Amino acid sequence: MAEPEWMKEVRALVGKEYGRVHAWDPVNAPMIRHWCEVMGIENPAYTDAGSAAAAARGGLVAPATMLQVWCLEGLKQNNYPPGSTTENPYESLKLIEAQGYPSVVAVNSDLEFERELRLDERICYTTRLDSIGEQKTTALGTGFFVTLVMTYWSQRDGAADEKVGTQLFRVFKFKPANPVKPAVAAAPAGPPKVKRPAPGMSDDTRFFWDGARAGKLLVQRCKACGTLRHPPGPVCTACHSFEWDTVESKGLGRIHSFVVMHYPEVPPFEHPNPIALVELDEGTRLVAQLVGLAAGEVAIGQRVQVEFATFETADGGDIALPQFRPVAAQAA
Repeated sequence: MAEPEWMKEVRALVGKEYGRVHAWDPVNAPMIRHWCEVMGIENPAYTDAGSAAAAARGGLVAPATMLQVWCLEGLKQNNYPPGSTTENPYESLKLIEAQGYPSVVAVNSDLEFERELRLDERICYTTRLDSIGEQKTTALGTGFFVTLVMTYWSQRDGAADEKVGTQLFRVFKFKPANPVKPAVAAAPAGPPKVKRPAPGMSDDTRFFWDGARAGKLLVQRCKACGTLRHPPGPVCTACHSFEWDTVESKGLGRIHSFVVMHYPEVPPFEHPNPIALVELDEGTRLVAQLVGLAAGEVAIGQRVQVEFATFETADGGDIALPQFRPVAAQAA
């Protein structure tokens, strides 16, 4: 199939290098400690100066997988430090969107590391539009796979900056699939309603979705040592047993951490879209959407209660999802 004429302008951007985005802060111990706490990482090389000094590393280092963290903009959209580029590395997505491809979904992100970062290093990154695939049709819809590559640098005064890692980030920019069904009545004119993609299910996770459909928040539990784990998996990370059952959570917990999605605006979600890492009273954590409060009202430590909502999915079925609402709002 011949490619539309408008794609020439988009493909002309392939290979374009976008200027530097700087980090607000140098690599520092408080951010490392908070990140390790959220991720459940207890390696003393990241948080204990004495242990790190005695190890082969010689001093505190940042986890390699924190590479992207140092240059994030924060809660305010596009809030980058002075000296950062004002170019939009996502301009190709804007051009494709203008041609009737409104939706975007992240496909994969691959990180490669040259080395671990040390305290007080200042990090920045540059972006290159690596590729735009041919038009593809998937279960989500028809569109284009767009790949960006970010190169991260450690800045050095009076010397060439040192490359410390790369990040490949691929998205699918698409027209949502909208199967035509026999009309039973004249529908009002308007854009088609975008439905949620169905989650992937396996023998390890099906119990969770079946429980949600029944209005239950089920958590996987190791039969051997009793450790709770989420997301579900085939083996216990504590004792390596393959035997497990489930326990029903009361659905009460507190907000351990959260993000507010502003961009990209992905239908059918409303934006801003607050997403929380909820620590359940039973001790395990899970990620879920927050409802019943504005983005600016979310606070660490806030008590929340689970509730279940059912949504239509793009494959013609439906899915029950756990969401969390502030306890005070539940009582009201």
